[in-house]
Amino acid sequence: MKIQLSEHFTYKTLIRFTIPTIIMMIFTSIYGVVDGIFVSNCVGSDAFAAVNLIMPVLMILGTVGFMTGSGGSALIAKTIGEGKKEKANEYFSMLIYLLIIIGLILSIVGIIAIRPISGLLGAKENILEDCITYGRVLLIFLIPFILQNCFQNFLVVAEKPTFGLIISIIVGITNMILDFVFIYVLKMGVFGAAAATGISQLVGGVIPLVYFIRKNNSPLKIIKAKFEWKAIWQSCTNGSSEMLTNLSMSLVNMLYNIQLMKYAGSDGVVAYGIIMYIGFVFSGTYLGYSMGTAPIIGYHYGAENTEELKSLLKKSLKLIAITSIVMTGLAEISSKLLASIFVSYNAELLDMTTNAIRLFAISYIISGFNIFASSFFTALNNGLVSATISFLRTLVFQVAMILILPLIFGLNGIWLAVVVAETLALIVSIVFLVYNRKKYKYA
Repeated sequence: MKIQLSEHFTYKTLIRFTIPTIIMMIFTSIYGVVDGIFVSNCVGSDAFAAVNLIMPVLMILGTVGFMTGSGGSALIAKTIGEGKKEKANEYFSMLIYLLIIIGLILSIVGIIAIRPISGLLGAKENILEDCITYGRVLLIFLIPFILQNCFQNFLVVAEKPTFGLIISIIVGITNMILDFVFIYVLKMGVFGAAAATGISQLVGGVIPLVYFIRKNNSPLKIIKAKFEWKAIWQSCTNGSSEMLTNLSMSLVNMLYNIQLMKYAGSDGVVAYGIIMYIGFVFSGTYLGYSMGTAPIIGYHYGAENTEELKSLLKKSLKLIAITSIVMTGLAEISSKLLASIFVSYNAELLDMTTNAIRLFAISYIISGFNIFASSFFTALNNGLVSATISFLRTLVFQVAMILILPLIFGLNGIWLAVVVAETLALIVSIVFLVYNRKKYKYA
């Protein structure tokens, strides 16, 4: 039975509506993990380090898709809630055209600049060439990567979260099969890993694009549209928190790698890369839930259903609290097993990675609340508050902790930096939720 944004959401319908998006995010993370497993075990730790050094740069370029998808979906959901469906389609179409143009420009610039960027990140000799190879191949597929990122949000607004899940499964299976063929069978190394990822991103970007171009039974369709700079600005400001989150995470990842090269060498970079792959899976639950609920919140905000806003916030905080306890427990219990999937061939590296996962995983009990709080204000079309939470959480607090804690705790201080940063961000999230409760009437 189809669930519509306009419904009253019980715990059951809320979970049913968001589950496809949650699974989509987790599955997307899992096929990224498979990519790392193949590179680490079949190509080697140096190649794995190269991939993790250059990946933050590629994610920075892809943030425009996250920004436009999250901010644009909030604007479009609000516009639909106001009863302006034709205008919502104009906004939707305009944003897709804009992303294609931006993606083309960034792709060309990135391909030209990838060598000096890799050098600035500290890549040398074989690692440098692997960084350039991996980066240039994926930059060829940057447009579909950006579209894939934004369509994850737009498919939820279109009331097609299950279709989004199906696309993610197709993308994931494509990537896994091509990883096996290109890396394990054909021995194509880092080039094969990049090609497998790029082709899967092409699938993830093109399928929803074709769906929305053709006649469909969703509220959204790509039509002729003019560029409306006010709507573009609103979408960008609404989604600035998501862009800041991804941009900050990429910049922080670079700083982590620099600090780890100083304190633990390339093994530290490998351990952190593994943490990131695992973290994508665990945090994917929070991201998927926040992405799934944002259009619901945006719709009821536009329709001025304040009682439903109260209900959604209360239910969401309870669900996140339960999930955070479960997720943290799972990460702690399975830390050695997770580490061994990547580096069972090196006992010293395995011990370092296991310890790192255990310390880093403490943050999972806090991060879900911060992720949801930022998404909540994005859905309310308050990009400033959302961006402030994200900026402090993912950049300011983490940078400070990455630089300060290692001076006190050594290598363990690097792994604990995110825990302290999330704790500080939680205080900020609570302050904003309390301060804005009367303005939006959600409490």
